[in-house]
Amino acid sequence: MTKRYLVRTFGCQMNEHDSERIAGMFEADGYQRADSEADADVVVLNTCCIREGADTKLYGTLGHLKSLKDSRAASGDELEIMVAGCLAQKDRESLVERAPHVDVVLGTHNVSRAVDLLAQHRRSGVPVVEILEETVAADHEAFPSALPVVREDPWAAWVTIQVGCDNNCAFCIVPAVRGPEVSRSFGDIVSEVERAASDGVTEVTLLGQNVNSYGRDLTLSLRGGQPADRSRELHSAGADWVTGERRARPLFADLLRSVGAVPGVRRVRYTSPHPKDLRPETIAAMAEVPSVCEHLHLPLQSGSDRVLAAMHRGYTAGRYLEKLDAARRGIDDLAVSTDIIVGFPGETEEDFAETLAVAAEARFDNAYTFVYSPRPGTEAANSSDPEVPHEVAVERMARLRAVVERSSRLGNEARIGAIEEVLVEGPSKKNPERLTGRTRGNRLVHFDVDPTTQAVRRGSYVEVRITSAATTHMLGEFRELVAPPTHRVRIPVASS
Repeated sequence: MTKRYLVRTFGCQMNEHDSERIAGMFEADGYQRADSEADADVVVLNTCCIREGADTKLYGTLGHLKSLKDSRAASGDELEIMVAGCLAQKDRESLVERAPHVDVVLGTHNVSRAVDLLAQHRRSGVPVVEILEETVAADHEAFPSALPVVREDPWAAWVTIQVGCDNNCAFCIVPAVRGPEVSRSFGDIVSEVERAASDGVTEVTLLGQNVNSYGRDLTLSLRGGQPADRSRELHSAGADWVTGERRARPLFADLLRSVGAVPGVRRVRYTSPHPKDLRPETIAAMAEVPSVCEHLHLPLQSGSDRVLAAMHRGYTAGRYLEKLDAARRGIDDLAVSTDIIVGFPGETEEDFAETLAVAAEARFDNAYTFVYSPRPGTEAANSSDPEVPHEVAVERMARLRAVVERSSRLGNEARIGAIEEVLVEGPSKKNPERLTGRTRGNRLVHFDVDPTTQAVRRGSYVEVRITSAATTHMLGEFRELVAPPTHRVRIPVASS
């Protein structure tokens, strides 16, 4: 009988991207997707370790799966369990020690090995742990975008442009589990987007830990001297750099222009940039390339210069606001979201008041706010600065959310009466008779369509007139279908 798999994803878009590749490899090997853990022969947990509680969530899930595995074994069936991702990279062999019913553990750099490691486990009958320490730019292990894929939303593609990070922010464990920053070849990225577009993908999101530094390492290695191999350099760094000054610089603006020019791509998004690396040429590309969406996710983290310095963020609050102002002046109708941490070690009430002031001045359309949680292996986890009591951090979080939600609500209300292009994601979770989707600015819109007069499928682009607004979403009325979906489902084929 055909075996069935299920992938559960914890964490960021990079994990979602990797999960789609893991699913692609299983289907290329003849598996079918299961609807639930109870129906699956293999369950893959693709983990995150960025926030506190990730360990608890994983081991709680593994406890539930142990009960299911024991029950299945008693009836003569087998359930195999695989743990992948950042927490697997961090915990390594200790994961199997804590949960000996796990069959395979693989890290962030060897996603391509998932099916092979499962086969190795079946041959040996013992848990298999494979964690790689380094990434190699040309390998599938570094860039799983080259692997087969089963997309969660067939009209949308995640495309990795770099892995790792060189910033070493005091609170962040990403460099430890994802490694140093390595940029993918310019030509490989554009080719992947072209393939996705030929499959009917219309929205592309470029992924990296610091996307706007993309390509600096490539140009640093190629700069100076006469080109030894022009075709190789064109593939590595793109035509604009090869025919230009050939200096060490990021290539992100060039990449936005090239990806945005791929036929069939209607929307280009990216995440996440770093404020210190937001350059004028990136703002210009966002303004000038029609398919690049007017949405900028620009993590603030804190509005206190003292805390920002302790975090090693590389900018001040004033410099952040200057960058944000430049982006808004350069890009019409720009929507801005951010990340903010509350309760970083040593944060005083005065520090937090500065964060509130910056958040109010920035007028964010959306913010992901977090109470600081120490992650073992980071500098901040060993800080000598006094901890902020949890109850104080929670109270500060409530005040911050009030400021952010006011900006979000006012921003949404200002759009009442506007005509928005919405990419339809499907029925609303709260009201299945209503459709939901997102604008170019990544704002959530719910709207009604009369099914007797107009059939609107997931992946369609429609025009909606905004009629009312709340903090987290807008409501609207359907006007017309702009473009039907063009995606088609393909069965992944394993490479020989």
